[in-house]
Amino acid sequence: MPKTIIWDLDNTLYFETDEYKNKLNEATAKAAIEEFNIPLDFRTATEKVKESYATYRDGLEIFSREYGIPHKDLYISYHNYKSELIKTIAPYEGLPARLASLKCPQYIFSTSSKDICEKILKHIGLYDFFAERFFSVEDFDVYKKNENADVYKRLCRTINVAPADCIFVDDSYSNLDFAKQCGMTTVRIYYGSNSAKDMPFIDVAYKGIEACIDGLKKDFGC
Repeated sequence: MPKTIIWDLDNTLYFETDEYKNKLNEATAKAAIEEFNIPLDFRTATEKVKESYATYRDGLEIFSREYGIPHKDLYISYHNYKSELIKTIAPYEGLPARLASLKCPQYIFSTSSKDICEKILKHIGLYDFFAERFFSVEDFDVYKKNENADVYKRLCRTINVAPADCIFVDDSYSNLDFAKQCGMTTVRIYYGSNSAKDMPFIDVAYKGIEACIDGLKKDFGC
């Protein structure tokens, strides 16, 4: 039985430039200030987002802990701001054909909201390929992938595939930790140096999407 590939979306099936990441941080800060009236100026709030990501691997978490903002509410507001940034994403040339060349079944599981996933997939030319086969944490009434392994188990039940038969591909090592706890094979995609190379819950790592697709073919028979 062939393995099933489950792709992350953000910074995996497209590349997040530093400029784009900064805009995402600013979107979180704007949502926290404008929608929830946190008592910080824009620059300080943006630094809080960076601190939150460094500490919790989640840019929203610090506002929930320090200001009592419900994570779900900030998640929704943040994605409203994120929607305006999608048009700045540069799609990978030829990616639809390269993904189609893989023999393994493929799905997407993203931290982005369902609506944002759809908009991104349409923008990068992958919506038709993944129609009815992309999932958001929102589909499972959670808003993170790096809190526990349960959401990965629920995803597997939804697509009717055992975790042991799945390859989970993500750029975030904290997400891969819980995917491994669930029983999946874990693949990290990275772009600079492999900062998570010594982490035992990552089975293999590839630099960039092209090497990742080639590696899935060569090392896993996909």
